[in-house]
Amino acid sequence: GAAEIAEYVSGSGVLKTLNLSQNQLCGVDFMGRGTYSVVGITALAEALKVNGVLTSLNLSDNALCGVKFGRGSYDASGIQALAEALKVNGVLKTLTLLPTTSATRARRRSA
Repeated sequence: GAAEIAEYVSGSGVLKTLNLSQNQLCGVDFMGRGTYSVVGITALAEALKVNGVLTSLNLSDNALCGVKFGRGSYDASGIQALAEALKVNGVLKTLTLLPTTSATRARRRSA
Protein backbone atom coordinates (compact mmCIF):
# COMPACT_ATOMS: atom_id res chain seq x y z
CA GLY A 1 0.00 0.00 0.00
CA ALA A 2 0.89 3.64 0.41
CA ALA A 3 3.17 2.99 3.39
CA GLU A 4 5.31 0.63 1.32
CA ILE A 5 5.49 3.15 -1.53
CA ALA A 6 6.47 5.83 0.98
CA GLU A 7 9.24 3.60 2.31
CA TYR A 8 10.63 3.22 -1.22
CA VAL A 9 10.33 6.97 -1.93
CA SER A 10 12.22 7.88 1.24
CA GLY A 11 15.17 5.67 0.34
CA SER A 12 15.21 6.03 -3.44
CA GLY A 13 18.08 7.87 -5.00
CA VAL A 14 16.87 7.42 -8.57
CA LEU A 15 13.07 7.85 -8.71
CA LYS A 16 12.38 11.24 -10.33
CA THR A 17 8.72 10.93 -11.38
CA LEU A 18 5.89 9.17 -9.56
CA ASN A 19 2.25 8.96 -10.63
CA LEU A 20 0.00 7.81 -7.78
CA SER A 21 -3.22 9.22 -9.23
CA GLN A 22 -6.38 7.19 -8.62
CA ASN A 23 -4.76 4.91 -6.04
CA GLN A 24 -6.95 5.20 -2.94
CA LEU A 25 -4.02 6.55 -0.94
CA CYS A 26 -6.45 7.62 1.76
CA GLY A 27 -8.81 4.63 1.61
CA VAL A 28 -11.54 6.27 -0.50
CA ASP A 29 -12.23 4.85 -3.97
CA PHE A 30 -13.05 6.69 -7.20
CA MET A 31 -16.76 6.78 -6.28
CA GLY A 32 -16.20 8.15 -2.79
CA ARG A 33 -16.69 4.83 -1.05
CA GLY A 34 -14.47 3.57 1.72
CA THR A 35 -13.09 4.72 5.03
CA TYR A 36 -10.78 7.70 5.05
CA SER A 37 -7.39 7.16 6.64
CA VAL A 38 -4.54 9.63 6.83
CA VAL A 39 -1.91 6.88 7.34
CA GLY A 40 -0.87 6.50 3.68
CA ILE A 41 -0.66 10.17 2.77
CA THR A 42 1.13 11.00 6.02
CA ALA A 43 3.72 8.30 5.35
CA LEU A 44 4.22 9.70 1.85
CA ALA A 45 4.58 13.22 3.23
CA GLU A 46 7.25 12.03 5.66
CA ALA A 47 9.08 10.36 2.75
CA LEU A 48 9.00 13.61 0.78
CA LYS A 49 10.82 15.34 3.63
CA VAL A 50 13.90 13.18 3.10
CA ASN A 51 13.74 12.38 -0.62
CA GLY A 52 16.29 14.38 -2.58
CA VAL A 53 15.59 13.35 -6.18
CA LEU A 54 11.82 13.18 -6.84
CA THR A 55 10.91 16.16 -9.03
CA SER A 56 7.36 15.28 -10.14
CA LEU A 57 4.52 13.74 -8.13
CA ASN A 58 0.93 13.20 -9.23
CA LEU A 59 -1.58 12.62 -6.42
CA SER A 60 -4.69 13.50 -8.44
CA ASP A 61 -8.02 11.88 -7.69
CA ASN A 62 -7.10 10.48 -4.27
CA ALA A 63 -9.62 12.19 -1.92
CA LEU A 64 -6.74 13.58 0.13
CA CYS A 65 -9.19 15.44 2.37
CA GLY A 66 -11.60 12.51 2.82
CA VAL A 67 -14.36 13.83 0.56
CA LYS A 68 -15.16 12.56 -2.93
CA PHE A 69 -18.37 13.34 -4.85
CA GLY A 70 -19.86 14.80 -1.69
CA ARG A 71 -19.30 11.61 0.29
CA GLY A 72 -17.17 11.38 3.40
CA SER A 73 -16.09 13.77 6.10
CA TYR A 74 -13.60 16.57 5.57
CA ASP A 75 -10.22 16.09 7.25
CA ALA A 76 -7.35 18.41 6.39
CA SER A 77 -4.62 16.45 8.20
CA GLY A 78 -3.37 14.68 5.05
CA ILE A 79 -3.17 17.94 3.14
CA GLN A 80 -1.46 19.60 6.11
CA ALA A 81 1.12 16.80 6.22
CA LEU A 82 1.86 17.40 2.52
CA ALA A 83 2.20 21.14 3.09
CA GLU A 84 4.66 20.59 5.92
CA ALA A 85 6.72 18.22 3.75
CA LEU A 86 6.86 20.76 0.93
CA LYS A 87 8.33 23.33 3.31
CA VAL A 88 11.50 21.24 3.64
CA ASN A 89 11.63 19.47 0.27
CA GLY A 90 13.60 21.66 -2.10
CA VAL A 91 13.65 19.26 -5.04
CA LEU A 92 10.00 18.59 -5.96
CA LYS A 93 9.06 20.95 -8.79
CA THR A 94 5.67 19.58 -9.90
CA LEU A 95 2.88 18.38 -7.61
CA THR A 96 -0.37 17.55 -9.39
CA LEU A 97 -3.54 17.45 -7.27
CA LEU A 98 -6.29 17.63 -9.88
CA PRO A 99 -9.69 16.05 -9.23
CA THR A 100 -9.74 13.98 -12.43
CA THR A 101 -13.44 13.17 -12.54
CA SER A 102 -15.23 12.11 -15.72
CA ALA A 103 -16.54 15.67 -16.16
CA THR A 104 -13.00 17.06 -15.95
CA ARG A 105 -11.76 14.58 -18.55
CA ALA A 106 -14.63 15.44 -20.88
CA ARG A 107 -13.86 19.18 -20.63
CA ARG A 108 -10.20 18.53 -21.43
CA ARG A 109 -11.09 16.53 -24.56
CA SER A 110 -13.40 19.23 -25.89
CA ALA A 111 -10.90 22.05 -25.34
